[in-house]
Formats: sequence, structure tokens, C-alpha cells
Amino acid sequence: MSTSGPYRFDRRNFLAGASALGTALLLGLHRTAVAEPPPETSRIRLADGPFLCFAPLYLAEALLHLEGFQSVEYVRDETGVDSDRGDFAIFGGPGILPVIDAGGPWVVLSGLHVGCWELMGNDRVRSVGDLKGKAVAAGAIRSVEYLWITSILAYIGMNARTDVEWVETGSIAESQRLFLQGKVDAFLAFPPQPQEVRLSKFGHTLVHTTFDHPWSQYFCCMVAMRRDFVRKFPIASKRALRAMLKAADVCAAEPERAARYLANEGFEPRYEIALEVLRDLPYDRWRTDNPEDTLRFHALRLHEVGMIKSTPQQIIARGTDWRFLNELRRELKA
Repeated sequence: MSTSGPYRFDRRNFLAGASALGTALLLGLHRTAVAEPPPETSRIRLADGPFLCFAPLYLAEALLHLEGFQSVEYVRDETGVDSDRGDFAIFGGPGILPVIDAGGPWVVLSGLHVGCWELMGNDRVRSVGDLKGKAVAAGAIRSVEYLWITSILAYIGMNARTDVEWVETGSIAESQRLFLQGKVDAFLAFPPQPQEVRLSKFGHTLVHTTFDHPWSQYFCCMVAMRRDFVRKFPIASKRALRAMLKAADVCAAEPERAARYLANEGFEPRYEIALEVLRDLPYDRWRTDNPEDTLRFHALRLHEVGMIKSTPQQIIARGTDWRFLNELRRELKA
């Protein structure tokens, strides 16, 4: 299967390429699963963005095979939240909240990493408060970047629905293009867009969710699975999550090797940009940080401005399952 777009590669060559991660590493990781029963299903479908910070999603395929999945299918899903094709997906923290609020089919299993989004502004915007009355780009109303910006604005007491002028662009890539052309004042950039904007010498970062408080305290990307899959296949669900978290560990421990793999396979042909992203993102925070805090923080912001009806506690009760994460933290403890 081949994918098209900015990150193009031939997945038939994945296992050969995955050897770059080290056969000894993969075999060592495999030993933790040997004593468990095999997965109840041999097939799993992963929603594929694709986005550069989703690196563990791509590195996980070889590990999923070692976990007993014979068929690992990547399904292109630019939105993530609306497709019914994938079993396993990565969501931005604010992005999954309206899905849970509406009774959608996803359940959050773990955090993946902190940071990656950057709210970028032009010379007319020196702070988040300066966005009042300014043109802000988003792919669509209620898109993941719209929800992120809504949460950021709500944190300082602004209402995204009344305090800014939204420009719907259809895609994050188009938002970047309009920003660089000076047609909008701000947009939320997703790797490798922040790196590209900095190379252009245009604009600056207003909020960097990897480093700026309070955003650096919360997960950017979170791992979710379809509720019916978890219910029917609990062993497979745990094995799949283990593969993803082990892949995150590879990104944390060996960013150079992971970046070289991403470059060689065409996810991000610019090795230095891939390496910058992987080095900056704390992929090991899944071991220590509380993913429930992330959902509570963003749910409170979105609830305050009327974007969701559910309270934070209702969101957590309805849309999370931490059983596998708690077990894997014990099993994979360094």
C-alpha cells in the first residue's frame, strides 16, 4: 500500500526499513509480550494523518507485527475524528473532546507526547491578546486547530467565536500559505510548518505548546481506540498500545535513528527538520504525566465558551480507559 501527499512512501518496504531501528532492539522489546495470549484479532487499522510528530505511529508497524498482528493497515484520514475506518488513532487533546461530547465511538487510552503545536502571528500580533479583531486561519470551524486556538483564547478570557475573525482555509497547509502571503494574521502550525515558517524569516511564535506554560504541562497528542474494538478485543488493544508506546520510547531514546528512518522513507525528507522535531518533543512523558489532566484542562476551556456541553468529569467518565496504560507503565518501567 502506498500513500500520497507530503509524506510519500511504500509501506511494502516498511519492515526492511524498520531494521534501521535495530534487530536487537526489536527482539528485546518483543520479549515482554511472549507470556500473554495472542491478540483476539490478527488485523488492525491505524488512522494515518500524516503528520511528522506522529512518528511513533509509523515506527510502530514492525512492533505491531511482533505483537501478533498479521495485517497492519494504514488508512489515510486527514481529520481523524470522523472516519469509521480506523481502529487506532492519534488525536490532539482538544480535538477529541467534541467527539466524546457527541457520544462518538472513540475512547482515549493514553497520552503520547507533549507539545508540537505553535500559534504563529505576524508583526501585527505580538501576544495572544492582540488577536482580538484579527484574521485567524483554520482549516474549518471546529477543526483541531480551531479547537486548540479556542482553548488558548479561553485561557486568557477571550471567546473565539466573537473575538477573532475566522478565515476557513480548508486545510492546515492552506492556512500556512495564506499566513506567509500576509492574508491572515495568525494560524496554528503543526510540524514541520513551524520550522518552515522560521526558515522563511516571516512571523514569530506566540505560543509554543512544547515549552510555554501551561500548555507544556499537557499532552498535545493522545492515543485513542474505537470503543467497540476495546470491548471485543482487550488483549489486542493492550498489545497495540504497547507497540505505540514502545515506538514513542524509540523516538525519545534514539531521535537521530528515528529521524533518519523518517527521512529515508519519505515522511520528512529533510533530516535536520525531522531531527529537530523529534529532539524537541518529550516522547517519554507518557510514562509520568497524567493524561486525564489534559482532557480536564481543555474540556473546562471548551465548556466555558459553549463548545461542548459535557463537564470535564463527564468527558473523562465517558471517553477514557486507563487500564492498559496503568498496566504498561508497570510492565515497561525502566
